[in-house]
Amino acid sequence: MILCVANQKGGVGKTTTAVNLSAGLARRGHKVLLVDLDIQGSATASLGIQVKEGDASVAECLTAERQIEHVLRETATPNLFLAPAGESLAAVDLQLASAMAREEVLTRCLETVTEKVDYIVIDTAPYLGLLTMNALVSSDHLIVPVCCEYLPILGLKLFTETLERIRTRMRVPCHVLGYLLTMYDRRERITAEVEAILRRKFGAEIFEHPIRVNTRHKASPSHRKTIYEFESSRGKGVVDYERLVTEVLQRLAAVATVETAADTFAQA
Repeated sequence: MILCVANQKGGVGKTTTAVNLSAGLARRGHKVLLVDLDIQGSATASLGIQVKEGDASVAECLTAERQIEHVLRETATPNLFLAPAGESLAAVDLQLASAMAREEVLTRCLETVTEKVDYIVIDTAPYLGLLTMNALVSSDHLIVPVCCEYLPILGLKLFTETLERIRTRMRVPCHVLGYLLTMYDRRERITAEVEAILRRKFGAEIFEHPIRVNTRHKASPSHRKTIYEFESSRGKGVVDYERLVTEVLQRLAAVATVETAADTFAQA
């Protein structure tokens, strides 16, 4: 199962969500691979992984169409592995432009590792370039973080329209598993206003529990730790991401049930 965390707007908590969702799944016994497709390499840095000059990374896999399993790194969280980003990832968009079936390169690079892990989570850059396009095309489901401010919701229309074109033209699934409210602060009026707008528009696609404003989400990457390592088990960051992991698993199970029922009906 491949999950993509994406939004063309920056600063909405994509990397925080990708890292801690991956860690939360791994803590429940699932074998998880986090793929860092952000040219800033924020997920890689957050997990304390250093990519030195000459080290293989996701960039080399994409440009040479090498299987990503060859660059996996272990992390401090058992069952969580990272396909790291390096400085050379910034140039990959241009190199992919001339590749055959250029939107499907990542899909081909993930072929062997999908059989060895339970979940793949892809962190993306805040723009719809070829790297992000590859992530969307390769994914089964999409999680869209949206911070509770006015400007980020303006770009959602363009993002959802682009996603629909990808699904139609490329004939790939990449269904929205849910929209995740981030940087949620009940004390601010704008939070309630944005939440109301999003729940009217997307309804049940909005995850029930938001990710609340928490300074520890900003601090934990500087200590090269996930929120689970940085905060106590009762901390609100841990509580929020535990709720998200639970709901993600519930939604995936519900989708699987529907798909199984559809297959059974089609064979009858």
